[in-house]
Amino acid sequence: MPQATICVFREASGVIHLTDWLSELEKKEPEAYAKCLHAILKLESQGWELSMPHSRNLRDGIFELRTRLRNVRYRILYFFRGQSVAVLSHGFPKKTRKTPPDEIDLALKRKHRIGQSPQQHLANWEL
Repeated sequence: MPQATICVFREASGVIHLTDWLSELEKKEPEAYAKCLHAILKLESQGWELSMPHSRNLRDGIFELRTRLRNVRYRILYFFRGQSVAVLSHGFPKKTRKTPPDEIDLALKRKHRIGQSPQQHLANWEL
């Protein structure tokens, strides 16, 4: 099974939005936090082969990790850099059936920024 190296998007200021979101989720909804971590580990172990119901291709190379706790759907948007690096952009609770276009656009902007300056915007993912 192909593995993926997990990285995260980092702002020039050093802020990693996904880490901040997961920290808040851990405090407010530890069970949802655990499910999101499990989804990330699944992505790490399966890479490009991860598919529905755990991952879905949205558009333009942006994918979503999918998990759910009770009636709340949690999504982590990501994209691939090469064949073996998955870059996590950000996470959010989803309240509508469709993933909001603004969330996809944000992930696309981050993908572009990493393409322009990977050393500034790409960070290793750490728990």
